[in-house]
Amino acid sequence: MKLFDYPGVPNPRRLSIFLSEKGLDFPRTQINLMKGAQFAEDFRCKSPNCDVPVLELDDGNCISQTNAICRYLEAEYPEPPLFGRNALEIGLVEMWNNICFTNGFQAVADLFRNGPDWFEGRALIGPHNYDKIPALVERGKQRITNFYQDIDQHLKGKDYFVKGYFSVADITAVVTVDFATWTGMTIPATCEHLLNWHQRVSERPSIKANS
Repeated sequence: MKLFDYPGVPNPRRLSIFLSEKGLDFPRTQINLMKGAQFAEDFRCKSPNCDVPVLELDDGNCISQTNAICRYLEAEYPEPPLFGRNALEIGLVEMWNNICFTNGFQAVADLFRNGPDWFEGRALIGPHNYDKIPALVERGKQRITNFYQDIDQHLKGKDYFVKGYFSVADITAVVTVDFATWTGMTIPATCEHLLNWHQRVSERPSIKANS
């Protein structure tokens, strides 16, 4: 198998942390997003949405989208499980992973890509061009603030998003919080449960190695 990625950006980082937790590694080819390499015809055949990461299997099949790649690898390499160890955990992990991605990650992306710098005419990832919507910057800030407050309350008395179990929900959340700092939206001091969780998970070898 071969992995196409671009180190340092959020979605490839989510996958790299996942791979580290699994103890997996694959040959990597860097797709330079800053130079538009994701739009090259030979890469578009692998990633129809023109994004990274992409996992190319030995038989030539390609899987894009971080969650899809993680799901494939979980099925192929079930230990250690990162999507839940039983039916209840699987449901809770999926729930919190989706909440963190929808309410957090996408809010940061709205703020980041609709701001005054970079991404002119490229407000959304993908093969199509879309103009920025400046109003989404303020809405993004509001959504991130609410996201912080909501997950702070959820993490009260918990070590991880699913109590006692580190999962992909924690991976998505820590990458989201770190992504938000790129925009100046750091965790407020009032969110002590979130701050404690972030400090704890940031010490994991998989996260320190992919920071």
